[in-house]
Amino acid sequence: MLGFVSLLMDISSEIIHSLLPVFMVTTLGASAFSVGLIEGAAEATALMVKVFSGAFSDYLGKRKGLAVLGYALGALSKPFFAMAPGVGTVLAARLTDRIGKGIRGAPRDALVADIAPPHLRGAAFGLRQSLDTVGAILGPLSAIGLMYLWANDFRAVFWVAVIPGILSVLLLMVGVREPDTHLGAKRSNPIKWANLVRLGRSSWQVVAIGALFMLARFSEAFLVLRAQQVGLPLYLAPLVLVAMNLVYSLSAYPFGRLSDRLPHTTLLAWGLVALVLADLVLAIGAHWAVTLAGVALWGLHMGMTQGLLATMVADTAPEDLRGTAFGLFNLASGLALLIASALAGLLWDRLGAAFTFYAGAALCAATIALILVAQLDQRVVSGQGSGSDHDRR
Repeated sequence: MLGFVSLLMDISSEIIHSLLPVFMVTTLGASAFSVGLIEGAAEATALMVKVFSGAFSDYLGKRKGLAVLGYALGALSKPFFAMAPGVGTVLAARLTDRIGKGIRGAPRDALVADIAPPHLRGAAFGLRQSLDTVGAILGPLSAIGLMYLWANDFRAVFWVAVIPGILSVLLLMVGVREPDTHLGAKRSNPIKWANLVRLGRSSWQVVAIGALFMLARFSEAFLVLRAQQVGLPLYLAPLVLVAMNLVYSLSAYPFGRLSDRLPHTTLLAWGLVALVLADLVLAIGAHWAVTLAGVALWGLHMGMTQGLLATMVADTAPEDLRGTAFGLFNLASGLALLIASALAGLLWDRLGAAFTFYAGAALCAATIALILVAQLDQRVVSGQGSGSDHDRR
């Protein structure tokens, strides 16, 4: 049910987000730096809000109510994209949408961890992510069809996104039952110093890894702009996110299952290798078909790493502080993403698109080196927080 809730909201969001970079540049006259700053600020806001929503869900001992609030904010933000007269309104709507995502994200992830058996936790996160990503495929496909039928009328297409957003909230309210695991326990402030210490070295190492990942990977908005730059027709711009999310969806669950059996750093390193290759292909590609190949590699990287990072957070955090751990992880990742996306936009405007992707590849290579040389706690390296010793060997 949580997966299908995510699917519906992603249809709603991706109808808009798959067109938004081109809409801002072609209709509102925004620069690549403005696009990067807006996208970076929006995604960073979502990640940083998670630290408070996750901690609050730990304090309450309940997850679902916060998730409903977050999904409702996301649904309510959608009409403002259709009515936006300028970049300022887009920024406000984007921030509201991402605040909603931030409120729901950590409690929802903690709820998945509460429900799933420990030895299947990686598979559970991979399954939810796969369903989420199916929505991220259907959304851009819907946008392509509607843009073709309505002669590139961005605003009319944006109005359609309101419908699946509302449906996702209704499904969450009636279709998901929260387990009783956390009810009735005595609660204290999860962010106080003693609890931060309780998270331990392993959890903080995962937080650092997440920040490094985000510095090496900027907003997917630049993938859409790159495809348009090399000749992809305007109404086909959402095809970029279709290609990325198709690979992401197909790979997330299998790699989630692998994360229950293989050393985590092995998959992390290979995921970054896929991102290096994606950046290089995107940098040198002079035709939109080549660009789509780079986008597919980007999606493979996402499938290899995103569910894995969530599993590492869940494995290394105490059960009563999982929401806080997810929140801190996303706080650090959000700050890194804001820096990465703003820098990518600046490089794009000053030195060109190719240099932006070459810089991304260099940062990926540096991240791989840092992960491989770091002396991580054995619990992070082997993922001993879940699965059997036999599986880990």
